[in-house]
Amino acid sequence: MDGPSHFHTQKGYELAGGSPLTAAMEDYLEMLCRLCGTEGFTRVHLLAERLNVQPSSASKMVDGLKREGLVKAEKYGLLRLTPRGEEVGRYLLYRHGVLHRALCLLNHTESELEQTERIEHFIDRRTVENLARLLERYDLPPR
Repeated sequence: MDGPSHFHTQKGYELAGGSPLTAAMEDYLEMLCRLCGTEGFTRVHLLAERLNVQPSSASKMVDGLKREGLVKAEKYGLLRLTPRGEEVGRYLLYRHGVLHRALCLLNHTESELEQTERIEHFIDRRTVENLARLLERYDLPPR
């Protein structure tokens, strides 16, 4: 059994992980990646609408993503992902897809969106890759 010094609170694990992105920032970046995927840009009001938040909240979060170098704002309210934002966003979409497929397989359902959204921020890359390999064995292609 692990000794007492190996246990932390959720916040403790987050702080130890060293990622500058919070779970909320990941949610916004993931949605930005979805929205920018078709035309290469989106707007704050569309982001807010898709995440069911107020535009002022979305604007504040976009400011944080800009500070992290993941998003840039342009004339006329256009939002675009930076190359780094695209890279991180694509991984977040991949992680979401792998976890969603695994949960649907496990629970014999068509959608496990809520569970996926709750879990995806707390799973590491190694586990995501191992889940992807497991899904390949079940011959479940990405959705």
